[in-house]
Amino acid sequence: MSLIFPDRKGSKIPDFREIFKNDLPASMVTFLVALPLSLGIALASGAPLMAGVIAAIVGGIVVGTLAGAPMQVSGPAAGLTVIIFGFVQQYGWGVTCAMTVGAGILQIILGTLGIAPIAMAISPAVLHGMLAAIGIIIALSQSHVVLGLTPTGKGLANLFAIPGSVMNLHPGATALGILTIAILIVWPKLKIQRLRSLPGSLAAVTIATAISVVFAMNVPRVDLVGSLLESIALPVLPTGNYGAFAAGILILTLVASTESLLCALATEKLHIGPRCCLHKELIAQGAGNTISGLLGGLPITGVIVRSKASISAGAKSRASAILHGVWILIFVALMPEVVKMIPLAVLAGLLVHTGIQLVNLHHVTELRKYQEVFVYSVTVIAIVSINLLVGLGIGFGIALIRLLWKLTRMDIKIINQGNRWHVSIIGTLTFAGIPKLTSQLAKIPPGEEVEVSLALRYLDHAGCEALHSWQESYEKFGGRVRAAALAEVWEKCQPSESIPIVNCSVFEDIWTRNNGLKDGVYSSQEEGAEYSA
Repeated sequence: MSLIFPDRKGSKIPDFREIFKNDLPASMVTFLVALPLSLGIALASGAPLMAGVIAAIVGGIVVGTLAGAPMQVSGPAAGLTVIIFGFVQQYGWGVTCAMTVGAGILQIILGTLGIAPIAMAISPAVLHGMLAAIGIIIALSQSHVVLGLTPTGKGLANLFAIPGSVMNLHPGATALGILTIAILIVWPKLKIQRLRSLPGSLAAVTIATAISVVFAMNVPRVDLVGSLLESIALPVLPTGNYGAFAAGILILTLVASTESLLCALATEKLHIGPRCCLHKELIAQGAGNTISGLLGGLPITGVIVRSKASISAGAKSRASAILHGVWILIFVALMPEVVKMIPLAVLAGLLVHTGIQLVNLHHVTELRKYQEVFVYSVTVIAIVSINLLVGLGIGFGIALIRLLWKLTRMDIKIINQGNRWHVSIIGTLTFAGIPKLTSQLAKIPPGEEVEVSLALRYLDHAGCEALHSWQESYEKFGGRVRAAALAEVWEKCQPSESIPIVNCSVFEDIWTRNNGLKDGVYSSQEEGAEYSA
């Protein structure tokens, strides 16, 4: 069945024996992965640490229950940290929570209207550029926390401040942060299967925290102010600047929805269980964000790291995602002192590694195949050097300009083969290309034999008339134009026609395909003409 309308049988809830056998152990692993990540993301977002915990609980219980992608695990995500950090700095935490609520309501509306895929209408180059830039910003800002200090600014400011932080580093915190990063790098390469099966983030946080406790290291640690109930903060509406507030809701909706839906599709490739329904998933994400914002939690998206950990640990249904939220709730409510043992440098090391992973070189390789690296690079540079919103705007603008350029591009190749001229017109021929067309055709001397080959994606009436006029004029002065199947094109391009020719392929451009002529002989075998309006 389709991704949008999955088979209902595929969403069958397993019995309690299957949950106990498969989903219960998987939920424990997911819980151990999610808790430190949620705390770290809250730290990087400039939000209260408990806000990350609240979002993780809501993402597990609420989104997990309603999800259209049953195997996906949702919670606070690294991809939103830069956005949230900017909102918190500009508007305060209460208004940021109100934005989260607004984004959640908008997601519910989009999902209910059945237009969830619209949220995915974003250039891959811009999307991957945004994630890479966010990864760079996270790594730069959290490197100061690894050194036992605090971030000094945004983007490049944190880069330029690193030498000063190195000169004033906290030895104990730095050692723990570097140890955390080293474990995260080495852990997947261990030869012992039993150890490698444990999540690297769990191992890194556990080992580094244990060392800090055993040696009674004097380092900054997680500070959970008050209980879980005391940490609930109601959203606050802004007192002015409502345009910026609405823009923040829109950008948060776009990024969170895109990340969640792409994660749902990626998660689906990791298992053979129940398929996902994108519309239902977007509604579930909206419900989660609405509730999380109302309770003072971070925004929620689908998270591939947690989803992969859950599936790899044997999860078979949505019960794993739901239970992992339950375990976080129980653990933080009953054992907050354990959480308070975790050094901030350890969480920062975890985030530095996460940020570096967001700069995915595989994506760059794929984009190079489609000549999209320029858009990717501009997006990364703009976001890191300016800010996320402006950088995204620049990225979208460059992507749109490139798209228009590709859609309107026309290449004209004119080759003199002794007693014959060959003209090859490739791409899109519209009124905008007529000046280029006429100037190029004017280079052909009068009275010659000319063979015209068209390999066009799009041809409008103006282009047709320009070619036809040139042919008549050239032949009037003694030249000869051979253009196989052009007569049919002229008939389709009469002024009475109101619809332009689309996907017009007059005949196979063998000359272009072979990059020239063999033995000075040009073959113009007609493959036939196809028209569609």
